[in-house]
Amino acid sequence: MDPENALRTLAEGFDGEVILPEDAGYESARRVWNQLIDRRPAAIARCRTRDDAASALAVARDIGLEIAVRGGGHSFPGFSTTEGGLVLDLGPMKQIIVDVERRTARVGPGVRWGDLTAATAQHGLAPVGGHVADVGVAGLTLGGGNGWFARVFGLACDNLVAADVLTASGKVVRASAEENQDLYWGLRGGGGNLGVVLEFTLRLHPVDRLLGGLVMHRLDDAADVLRFLAGYGQSAPGQVNVAAAILAAPPAPFVPQELHGKPVLALAMCYVGPLSDGERELAPVRGFGRPLADLVEPTTFEVLQHMFDAQGRSTPYHMRSHLGGAITEELIETMIEFGGRLSSPENGVLLLPMGGAVAGVAADATAFWHREASYCLEIGAAWSAGEENPQRHIDWADRLWAATRSWAIGVEVNHLADEGPEGVHRAYGDNYDRLARIKRAWDPDNLFRLNQNVPPAVAD
Repeated sequence: MDPENALRTLAEGFDGEVILPEDAGYESARRVWNQLIDRRPAAIARCRTRDDAASALAVARDIGLEIAVRGGGHSFPGFSTTEGGLVLDLGPMKQIIVDVERRTARVGPGVRWGDLTAATAQHGLAPVGGHVADVGVAGLTLGGGNGWFARVFGLACDNLVAADVLTASGKVVRASAEENQDLYWGLRGGGGNLGVVLEFTLRLHPVDRLLGGLVMHRLDDAADVLRFLAGYGQSAPGQVNVAAAILAAPPAPFVPQELHGKPVLALAMCYVGPLSDGERELAPVRGFGRPLADLVEPTTFEVLQHMFDAQGRSTPYHMRSHLGGAITEELIETMIEFGGRLSSPENGVLLLPMGGAVAGVAADATAFWHREASYCLEIGAAWSAGEENPQRHIDWADRLWAATRSWAIGVEVNHLADEGPEGVHRAYGDNYDRLARIKRAWDPDNLFRLNQNVPPAVAD
């Protein structure tokens, strides 16, 4: 059967929707979050059920179409779409079932962190997600998943209890500590290499009110503040999470008018635990220097997770990133140099803390290797659609990335650009060979290759 007829046949028995290039909704359906990516799939299969996903996968495999798996669609390099292939769009699969007694949630692959947080908050529980509410649960969890709670509860992948996986063979299997342990090991940090996760069982944590918010400093004071943070972060308990960011100040009432749109240093922080303990533990960092704004207050995780909504909106976007050790003088100087000349008001330089519970997991216990990292440096270049010279923003990010390479020890796959095998090896370190062997067992033909790809190991 030729591809066009095969796709039309697929549509006839589909509970969801198969969208073809001639259909009215094709242009909107093919778009992904990163507006820098502009690809035209042969079809988008919007799956509502497991049978939909299995049927779409079978058709793509049988007629030789490249497969892109889309959950939230936030892949920076655009792996959630394809040129001329088939998109398995799992966005409609948004089921959330909370088990209050077991403190777990069964989550569909189309769920976003904000939705999950809202559903679990009704029970006084919280998931371990990322920093932005609109990001999909699936991609972040499979790639590692650093977030607000990383230092106290670990990465998102550390809180994956089990997964129901559609494999390259078309079978659905369960992966957990008791079943298919090799697959379970690889899913926790291995990205989309091993299959299509149709349901995540995630560990939840009792989180009530917490202390959190933003402290802002002038860029002139940034070096002193970051030096202080370098020492403070070494001794802070795991309940403390303080991220630093150089970004353009918003036109908000708490920002002096002369700083609107100008680079400033923002410290986004939270303390997970009793509010009185949080007041004590965050007092040194809140009180250091001469902050121009202190917006830290008792709040909820639901509110905190929406703090970066503006930075998470859909634009053309170019991400570069490193994982590294302690904050050094050279890193501070480089961050301030480039942060002081943002090529766009949408750009940002973020220093996200790790350590704590992240470091408490052995490097070879999951596919996520770089447990020794103290910080994740995110370099985000974003600009408005229609920009005449987008390359200048890309160059700004790439130059900052190159200037901080000596500080780096690796990278998280979630933050990799399309850097090819070298970048993937940097991400997985000594875990790479084991992941390649697991890939050979579950996807020997590399059907799932639109990702930070680990090709199957060559048979012994």
